Amino acid sequence: MEHLLKFCQTDTQRAYVQAVIDTGSRRKAAKALGKAKSTIDECISKLQARAAQAGVGEHYVGPQAPDGFAVRGTSTLYGPDGEVKGQWVKTRAEDERRVELAKEAIQALCEEIPRAPRIAQPKLSLSHLCNVYTMTDCHIGMMAWRAEGGEDWDLKIAERILTGCFQEMVSSAPAAETCVIAQLGDWLHYDSLEAVTPTNKHILDADGRFAKMVQVSIRVLRSLIDAALAKHKKVILLCAEGNHDLASSVWLRAMFGALYENEPRVEVIQSESPYYAYQHGETMLVWHHGHLKRPADLPLLAATQFSQMWGATKKRYGHLGDKHHLDEKEHSGMIVRQHPTLAARDAYASRHGWHALRAATGITYHKEFGEVGRNTVYPEMLA
Repeated sequence: MEHLLKFCQTDTQRAYVQAVIDTGSRRKAAKALGKAKSTIDECISKLQARAAQAGVGEHYVGPQAPDGFAVRGTSTLYGPDGEVKGQWVKTRAEDERRVELAKEAIQALCEEIPRAPRIAQPKLSLSHLCNVYTMTDCHIGMMAWRAEGGEDWDLKIAERILTGCFQEMVSSAPAAETCVIAQLGDWLHYDSLEAVTPTNKHILDADGRFAKMVQVSIRVLRSLIDAALAKHKKVILLCAEGNHDLASSVWLRAMFGALYENEPRVEVIQSESPYYAYQHGETMLVWHHGHLKRPADLPLLAATQFSQMWGATKKRYGHLGDKHHLDEKEHSGMIVRQHPTLAARDAYASRHGWHALRAATGITYHKEFGEVGRNTVYPEMLA
């Protein structure tokens, strides 16, 4: 059992393994730690599988590739008497397993996150209203230069503008009982240690290191949630998948779900699908980043994927980002709004001549009547 210690990724896993070593059995370890035996079993099984992948322990059954890779063949060098002199294991990246590993790491990290303290709820709230604060294509970590695109953008500017504009939206909105922070994707500018797009590997203009970008993004999102909790009795957080942050949207949802686990007034939408929906009385709200479906395609997708909600509602609204500019149109059964961004133009947008108004909008929805109000904020308001 001692060999499993070096495969532990968290202090919790180390404590489980050490308890089994000290007590001599998983059942005794569970009793000593005040945990269910199934919890200990699940932890040990994962560590044994990880050890087997590295060729360590009694569960090792032959040539293994590093975790996250698959064996595609072996080459063996034999001596004159048939003895094995050496062996090379040929591997290839195994995307599904690497995604599983990322999720396991996220789950392990979430076990160690200190839970956020509760915030006193407001005394006044209107149960028939829901405020939706949309923040899309914020591109935290992007570097934009005024000489190229007309405005500067970096980590410090992004934090100031995103938190300031959100506070302006909240203060101008009515005291609705419920609010949705609709973070519609591309919250982070890039998705790995390299400043490139996840799928096409296009080089991006970046400010700082990936770790700094993550720190700022977490700090900003926490400030948004805390500001919303002071205004609304219930806060729903959506961290949508974007084309710039395919993987980061996964750990953002998992992390903030764990962070506010002890705060019953916060709900984090946990969905592996890039399409999201919420029902507020007879009003249906649908979100998608916009990288996979066009605005005109969203009503049919919503009616198919969320058919029960579609049938139970009379007013329906779709929200998209991705294009960085405003567009709004009524389609059959749904009004679809493509939201602009608060972020400045980068060199790529500037060289292609793309111009758009920078803004964010909070929209108020009534349970029966649908949209009943909106307020828009601009970066210039913070000057």
